Amino acid sequence: MALDGREWVGMELLRALAAEVDILNRTDAMKKAGIGRGADLVRDRSVRRDRIAWLQGATPPQAALFKVLDRLREELNRRLFLGLKRFEAHYATYQSGDFYKKHLDSFQGRASRVVSLVLYLNEGWAAGDGGELQVFNRESENEVCGQVLPELGRMALFLSEEVPHEVLPANRTRYSLACWFRQDEVPLPL
Repeated sequence: MALDGREWVGMELLRALAAEVDILNRTDAMKKAGIGRGADLVRDRSVRRDRIAWLQGATPPQAALFKVLDRLREELNRRLFLGLKRFEAHYATYQSGDFYKKHLDSFQGRASRVVSLVLYLNEGWAAGDGGELQVFNRESENEVCGQVLPELGRMALFLSEEVPHEVLPANRTRYSLACWFRQDEVPLPL
């Protein structure tokens, strides 16, 4: 489901987050993203080419965002009874030509990442700029259900174990923030 996140986040905070990820990108603070965690982490550029920086809530924009995400977590629990205990989030940067092939955000039955959220931080994004989130029908492997243009303030929300998706190649630098609402209580080492 694609939503207008400007109501939840606010334009001032969206622009502050966009400025922060832009600085991280320009200072090479973003790290090559991988697939898996800990000892199972693999960096495979044929599958994924973005760069990421994990958020700790340490800067004023991140602290403000964490309040918004916690409020959203509470609302998801109140409305959908999901038992979400915490969240984790990172910035992602896709340079021109970067992509992330079709995947799920959580392994079936692990009950860790339950709900995925992507928040876009790109002002003036046009259809020809690429970088869309493409969502697939979970019951028909190659059927595309929709695409989300990564415009500033747009938010995509979906079930982590159930919704296959990919990021199409970007034609210019694309910024986003990915968040996963989790049911487990103990943070796992990144």
